[in-house]
Amino acid sequence: MSTPPKLLVFAGSTRQNSFNRKLAHAAAGLARASGAAVTHIELADFDIPIYNADLEATGTPSDVMKLKQIMFEHPAWIICSPEYNGSYTALLKNTIDWASSPVKSDPAWQEGFKSFTGKVVGMLSASPGALGGLRSQSHLAPLLLNAHCWVAPKAFALGRAGDAFDADGKLVNAAHVKSVQAVIDQVLFASARLAA
Repeated sequence: MSTPPKLLVFAGSTRQNSFNRKLAHAAAGLARASGAAVTHIELADFDIPIYNADLEATGTPSDVMKLKQIMFEHPAWIICSPEYNGSYTALLKNTIDWASSPVKSDPAWQEGFKSFTGKVVGMLSASPGALGGLRSQSHLAPLLLNAHCWVAPKAFALGRAGDAFDADGKLVNAAHVKSVQAVIDQVLFASARLAA
C-alpha cells in the first residue's frame, strides 16, 4: 500500500476570525478526504519574533527550528495568503524570512532554502472584496520561486469571503469547493511526480 502524500497547510494570518484561516481549515479537510496526510498548522502557535540579523546571531529561535523541520518534512504545501495593501502579510513574509535563513552554527541547516527547495506550493487567498486577495498571490509567487519552490499553476482567490462559509467554517458554494479541490489535486499530483 502506498504512503499517503504529506501536505502542509497554513494561513498567513493569526486573526481570530480570519477568512484565510477558515479557508486553510476547509482546504485541510478537503485534502484529508482526498487521502493526503495533512498537517494543518497555525502560525500563532509559533513564537517567532520580527526577523533581525543581530537577534539571529544570538541563536535561531527554537520555534523557527521547529517550523523549518515541519516545512522540510512536507513535499507539498497549501498557503492561504491574506491581502494587506495589495500584497501578502508582514506575518507571512517574516515567517518565510526566518524559515529560509541559514543556521550557521548547525551543519544540517546551513543551507537556508533547505526547507523550501523542491516543495510544490498551491496558493489560495480569501478577501471580503471581489478580487479575493488575488494581488497577494501575485506578490507571493515570486517570493516562493526565489526560495526554490515549485508554484502550482492553479490557484484560487475567494472573493466575497464574508458569505462563503457556514457556521462550521465549511465552504457553502460547490463551485468554490471545486476550485479549492483543483488546487489541492494539482499540488498533490505534481509533488508525487517530482518525488518519483
